Amino acid sequence: MAESAFSASGVEAIARTIHIESHPIQDRLPAHNFDDFYDVDRTVVDILKGDFRRIALQFPDELLHDSVPIFRALKSRLGPGRELYVLADTSYGSCCVDEVAAQHVDADAMVHYGHACMSQTSRLPVIYVFGKRQVDPVDCADRLLASMQESPSNSSKSVLILRYDVAYAHRIDVIADKLQAALPSSMRLLYSPVPLVSYPQKVQTPEAQDTSTDSYQPPDHPADDCVIFYVGGESLSLTNLLMTHASCEVHSYDPSTKTARLESARTNKLLMRRYAVVQHARDADVFGILVGTLGVSSYLPLISHLRSVLARAHKKSYTISVGKLNPAKLANFLEIECFVLVACPENSLVEAKEFLRPIVTPYELEVALQAEQTWTGQYVLDFDRLLAQHRSRPPANGAVDAESGQEEGDPDQPVFSLVTGKYRHAKRYGEPSATDDGDSASSAVVLRNQDNAIAKLSDSAAGQFLQNRTFRGLETRIGEDAPSVLEQGRSGVARGYADDHRS
Repeated sequence: MAESAFSASGVEAIARTIHIESHPIQDRLPAHNFDDFYDVDRTVVDILKGDFRRIALQFPDELLHDSVPIFRALKSRLGPGRELYVLADTSYGSCCVDEVAAQHVDADAMVHYGHACMSQTSRLPVIYVFGKRQVDPVDCADRLLASMQESPSNSSKSVLILRYDVAYAHRIDVIADKLQAALPSSMRLLYSPVPLVSYPQKVQTPEAQDTSTDSYQPPDHPADDCVIFYVGGESLSLTNLLMTHASCEVHSYDPSTKTARLESARTNKLLMRRYAVVQHARDADVFGILVGTLGVSSYLPLISHLRSVLARAHKKSYTISVGKLNPAKLANFLEIECFVLVACPENSLVEAKEFLRPIVTPYELEVALQAEQTWTGQYVLDFDRLLAQHRSRPPANGAVDAESGQEEGDPDQPVFSLVTGKYRHAKRYGEPSATDDGDSASSAVVLRNQDNAIAKLSDSAAGQFLQNRTFRGLETRIGEDAPSVLEQGRSGVARGYADDHRS
């Protein structure tokens, strides 16, 4: 009886009823439209056409409740000889294709459900199922045009670009026809359909060339001579659109509320916040390159590019892969002063208010390492475009380091910080004199173990940071403390050890 006062049998926890709030899509979706909403028939046709044998089904958290019905519907139509696997948790963002998790089951194709960033994959072909959210094409066209007419600068634009959330791709042709019929003859409407099947670049086939693109980018056009219409609610896609098209006038229409508004008014505030983060990156000497994706095709060349850029700027860099980001994970790397996130465009912008160190994008890092503090307002999130700009950039001439902006003959030149309002002396890593000079800094000599053995770690930011810490781990104190006597431990389980409640 005494034992029951401190513990329970666990029956209440097992019999407890858990109330789960269903997703709004599930409430609106009739049972007879389930197969049409998730394109079950089209998915079966694409799987049979590609002769895929092991298929991974990737679901975001909000659609996971429909994974079992979709699995059964596909399995009944595909027949024997084909294996299906449900990926219930993604390594990084749910908008990216998790090719690493698919390789754990040796899948030869993937079906991605829900919202997608449409980044080009590098290993597996992907069948996209976005879902079909409801939208009224007539109301959408009328409200977007009314919002544009209320803007004072609409008369000078000659190009209108239609962008949209992928969940409304099934109705975008109708919306485009309604807009084209109402627009004046002097204004052109441009939009690109979203590919439903994507193949990696290394296995590109002639049949897939028309449907395999990295994203649904519009054709080339003058950036300051267009108006952008966006169909979709508040999301990371809209935020990235505002950042990368800061000089354009952007109007959005939310189908859930049936309202349209001008979004360009808050673009300057977004850029100002990112510019403040860039100033923090200018003051950093030790960077951590965060691997935020393993599915985007150009992430490895971009990581190599970032390493070379930081090395030329005499900055120290560490490459880190921690999966999904949170403040607790990144707080373990106290020696790192700034992080550079290599992720898909929709997961690249991280508001670092809760993080200990600032997090910048690869493009923001290049802006921070410029010789002069100039920024035209251009913003690049696409990996391939960023690498193409670097290849097309002419090499720097003269004795000034183009990446760091410091003269090679005067490494002690102070740098003014806009964050602190003071001059600072930047640390320079990778200097040839740091390893050739016999009288190197004492911080390069660190204690290797508790036996007073020392090691020389030149250019080791982590080693120097460890030497400055007051707590470096538990001390073994070998030979200083007498050994304790071994005693018999407790046996049993936590809720009732064998020696508990002895009379």
